[in-house]
Amino acid sequence: MTSKNQSGRLTQAERTEISDNRMLEAAVELIVDRGPAATSLKEVGLKAGYSRGLAGQRFGSKDNLFAFVLRQVGDSWLAQLKQTTDQQTGLVAIHDALDEHYKFCVEAPNQVRAFYTLWFESVNAGSELAQIIGNIHNRRHQDVVTWITTDSSVGDRGKKNADVIAGQFCASVIGIVYYWLANPSDLEETRKLHDNLKKTMTLILASEQEG
Repeated sequence: MTSKNQSGRLTQAERTEISDNRMLEAAVELIVDRGPAATSLKEVGLKAGYSRGLAGQRFGSKDNLFAFVLRQVGDSWLAQLKQTTDQQTGLVAIHDALDEHYKFCVEAPNQVRAFYTLWFESVNAGSELAQIIGNIHNRRHQDVVTWITTDSSVGDRGKKNADVIAGQFCASVIGIVYYWLANPSDLEETRKLHDNLKKTMTLILASEQEG
């Protein structure tokens, strides 16, 4: 939310926030509609309602623009996830996270599609984008490890294998996303895939319980 100073004008920080939000929205729409390769800084600035040179001045390069999109959408998702799973551990946290992931796909499909389009296209880029993606992936992975290792109902064997289980979970989520990107209108099947992963994680953790 923005506010005006005593002169009735927005501050520089507030104007920057507004322009960033507009350019994020414009960049997301262009990435979804045309793909990253066909998205230009000039078009982002114009679509956001500014001059053709503003996005270039703000970001300097397409990689910096895409890094901005990844950070903004990634931080939004992580904040939403943290709020949902706060004080939760084990299967409860895992199930809630999957529900929230599906909800994010439904409620902000363009942001999610743009985010994962950049994710898949930039994973081997060897640039700042790859580093950002790696950091986001590592945070997701570590969240799952923490949910498992801090849950009193998970046995010692499950906690010992938490890193492997988290790896399986994160890889499965990426697979579900890939299906959704290829079949964006098939939300019913996407929902089933999320629910099936819940069942799989329940079985995995149950199998890791010591007798």
